[in-house]
Amino acid sequence: MRGRNEKMIRIARKLRANQTDAETVLWNRIRSRQIDGHKFVRQQPISGYVCDFVCRERLLIIEVDGGQHSESASDATRDRRLTEEDYKVLRFWNNDVLGNLEGVLSTIQAELRGGSPLYLLGHDLCDGSDLRFGRWPPAKARGDVARFPLRLQPWVS
Repeated sequence: MRGRNEKMIRIARKLRANQTDAETVLWNRIRSRQIDGHKFVRQQPISGYVCDFVCRERLLIIEVDGGQHSESASDATRDRRLTEEDYKVLRFWNNDVLGNLEGVLSTIQAELRGGSPLYLLGHDLCDGSDLRFGRWPPAKARGDVARFPLRLQPWVS
């Protein structure tokens, strides 16, 4: 066993103290077992990376990203490495968390329950597609990584 990585712990503590507005909003809604009793931790070091939010019992990582992450090769490498460690990675844009928090929370809850809710997907910045109906998240070439579109809306029948 390697022991504690003091450098990663210092980085994680610094990130906890300097959260973005979107991270703060989401943290206030997922902390203290608020989603079906699942515990989340924030700014957790895993495999040499510091992940925004982690549910250890379900091996779920939630990343809240700004626009600088839209086509990041380093994020793809990071996600691949984390999925190799059996984690599922969900990525949400800051705009989604701030503008559609309930949609983000229902997506997280559905993932924790092992289901896939039906969504009306708006214009997706990742692939430029038009409005469509479908199961979310769709299969991605990068494995179990799902990047959510800007206007994620729960589909209500």
